[in-house]
Formats: sequence, C-alpha cells, structure tokens
Amino acid sequence: MKDRLVPLALAFLKLGFTAFGGPVAAYAMMREEFVIRRKWLSEDGFFDFLGVANLVPGPNATELAILIGNHVAGWRGFIVAGICYIFPAMLTVLGLAWIYVQFGTLPALEGVLFGIKPVVVAILLAGTWGILKPRIRNFAGLAIAFAAGLAYLAGVSPFLLLVAGGLILGIYRFIQQSTLPPTLTLLLFALPVWLAEPTAQPVPFSLGRLFWVFLKAGAMMLGSGYVLLAFIHDDLVVRLGWLTEAEMIDAIAVGQVTPGPLSSTATFVGYVMGGLPAAVLASLAMFIPSFIFIGIVARLVEKIRANKHYEGVIEGVNFTALGLMAGVTWEISTTAIVDPITGGIAALSLLLLLVARLSSPWLILGGAVIGLAKMLLAG
Repeated sequence: MKDRLVPLALAFLKLGFTAFGGPVAAYAMMREEFVIRRKWLSEDGFFDFLGVANLVPGPNATELAILIGNHVAGWRGFIVAGICYIFPAMLTVLGLAWIYVQFGTLPALEGVLFGIKPVVVAILLAGTWGILKPRIRNFAGLAIAFAAGLAYLAGVSPFLLLVAGGLILGIYRFIQQSTLPPTLTLLLFALPVWLAEPTAQPVPFSLGRLFWVFLKAGAMMLGSGYVLLAFIHDDLVVRLGWLTEAEMIDAIAVGQVTPGPLSSTATFVGYVMGGLPAAVLASLAMFIPSFIFIGIVARLVEKIRANKHYEGVIEGVNFTALGLMAGVTWEISTTAIVDPITGGIAALSLLLLLVARLSSPWLILGGAVIGLAKMLLAG
C-alpha cells in the first residue's frame, strides 16, 4: 500500500485543483480516476463508499476522498487523501479572500458582484431542485422540508431542526411506511413555537466562537454542502452579527467559482472576519468532523447501509436540510435580486443550469461580465 501513497497524493491534488462544479462533479471525477483509470476500486466498492459518504455528517466529497484514501493506503492514505483534496481549494480561496479584503470596496468589484449575486441565487435554486426532484413523491419528507423551511425563517436553530427532523421521520419510518399522519404534520408546524431561540445580540468577534460555529456546521452538515450556508447565516449573520448578507453572498460565490469542496467557503469567511489565523481555524473546524466520523465508520460500511432505522433518521435529516436550503435561498434572494436586470440574470442562469446543464463557474463568470458591463455603461 505504501507504493500507492505518492500517486494517491498527486491524484487528489489534481482533483483539488480541477474539481469544479460541486460534489456531483467531484464524484464523477473520483470514479474516473480510481475505478476506471487506476482500477484501485470496483464499481460496487465505489458506490458503497459513495452511499456512506452521503449518510455521514460533513462535506460529502471530502468524506468520499477520505474513504478512498483509507481503502487504497490505510491510515496514511486516510490522512493524505483528505488533506490533498482540501488544500488546493483552501489555497485558492485564501488568494481570492485576500483580493476581496484588499479591493472589495472598489467600484469595479462592486459591479462584478452585482452580476454574480443573482447567479448564486439560481445555483441555490437548482441545487434545491436537484435534491427535491427524485423525492417529489415522498410526502412525509416534503412535509418535514416545508415545515423546516418555515421554522428556519421564524428563527429556529438549524441544529435543532436537523435533530428534530431526523428523529421525527426516523420514528415515523419505524412505526409504519405510509403518508405522514396529521398529528405529526401538526407537530412539525409547531416546531417554530417549541424550538425558537431568541435572536442573540451582536457580540465581539472571537476566534474561539468562530471555531465552534464551523465545528458545529461540519458535524451537522447532512444532505448537501449547501446546509453549511444555513449555519453560517444563522450564527454569523443573524445571531452574532459578524457577517453581512452581502458578505455571505460573496462567500457563496467564491465557494462556487473555485474547485474542490464548497465547504472551503469557511476559509473565505474566516479570512474576511479575522485574517489568516481565523481562516485556518475556520477551515480546521469545518473539516475535523469529517476525519473523525469517517475514521469511526470506515470499518462499519455494510452495517450502516443495512440499518433501516438509521436510514429513516438520515432521510429526515436530509429533508430538513432541503428545507434549510430553501429558507437560505429565500433570504439571500431578497438582497441579490433588486431590479429587472438581476432578476433576468437569475432566471437565465436557472434555465441554463436546469436545461443546458451548464457548469456553475461559467455562469459565475457570465454574471461577473454582465455586472461589470452594466457598471461601465452606467459610468
């Protein structure tokens, strides 16, 4: 296995610099690299790992990389694969964060961001629909997603919603396999009343609190990398007041336009708020849970996938995550879509994503060009 360690590191470094397009694109590239080209994994083995990565909290593509590394080169591969996949994205995002902090107030960049922000809204809408489409007939899950979205907008903690959603659907699946009883539906819509937390007053920035925010996000991020956005918004924008809505949208845009995991958004957010130390701490906190969880479950792949009760809980968490994505998208859209131009950019981007399957980095680039052109024509 040792003779595979260097090729494994180089393969994941390459993926870290080229895996544009989100986790689905990363899955396809990993399959091409390790199943088709190198033949280090069978098709069945790859899909077993993919299933576990989607069941375990944390950034799914990063967890798949860690599982592959562990399979190929043991505990050394476990560490090397994760670090080599994460590092290129962190490095790229750090460079963009430095540029953003240094030149973020320049009119040219403001014009670029004007065009990018509605594209971000379209990307979030497309991501939400992509998760929803194959589950459109799951009425129990849809009820949980809808209630979770309303509860989030009412001020309920994403952490509490994810726990509640997982428990409710897990218990329900344990009892029976049918449509959601009215009593449980009422329970879901009562969540905003029972779980709502008072909005915290802005508090001084601290590295320790920042580390906790991203550690919690990394430990509870189930269903999609976009769930991270709910945690960022709820903690850093609403409760702590450390990040503005505009800065959050910019962070999402950077996460979309750079390769590697979307969770490298944590690096950008940390740098904007507290420079390099905060960027490093936020990144460590974001990815530490993935290494811990995958380290625990790597030898329990078959048992986890065969446990129907566990699948019910994860299903509930995934639908709750879908509701959180919808809630975040609604809040972001109120500041990103401000006139007919931004509305048109969002609509066209959504169409190109859903129909033409155009990669999101190209749309980000197109939005930037439109925003810059508008600024130049107006000036």
